Amino acid sequence: MKKVAVIMGSASDLPVVEKGIKILEEFGVPHEVHVYSAHRTPAEARQFAENARSAGFGVIIAAAGMAAHLAGALAAGTTLPVIGIPVKSNNFDGLDALLSTVQMPSGIPVAAVTIDGAANAALLACQILSLEDSELADKLAQKRAADAAKVLAKDQEIGEKFSK
Repeated sequence: MKKVAVIMGSASDLPVVEKGIKILEEFGVPHEVHVYSAHRTPAEARQFAENARSAGFGVIIAAAGMAAHLAGALAAGTTLPVIGIPVKSNNFDGLDALLSTVQMPSGIPVAAVTIDGAANAALLACQILSLEDSELADKLAQKRAADAAKVLAKDQEIGEKFSK
């Protein structure tokens, strides 16, 4: 199975990305976690992106706040799928990061999840990898079924409590 790279623009993004890392671990997806800044370590970020495919990666997840150019900077250096996680900051509640992540120029696509959406980024990475891994696809289907069962159990519980 291909690996997933989880790249943060700053170590302060770790509390956000840990939710995604946990999901990758639950699904048994090999991954590496790094801190590379599009602005403070651009050469290292670029080198990582350029070598990611040959290093066995299948998807890159990039989390950054504020200007949030990390996902775009990494996408410019690879043809692998890049998923951007806009990270909430004190400025603009993460809207600045969201806009920077989704407004990519034509030819350099970046998928984007919700602000602080590391869980969905990890699930999307798993879905991408599951195209060539039926075992992973089965695990995703099982999770969907379990999530649906939880919702239906809550529906029944609330219905019994409040329906008269």
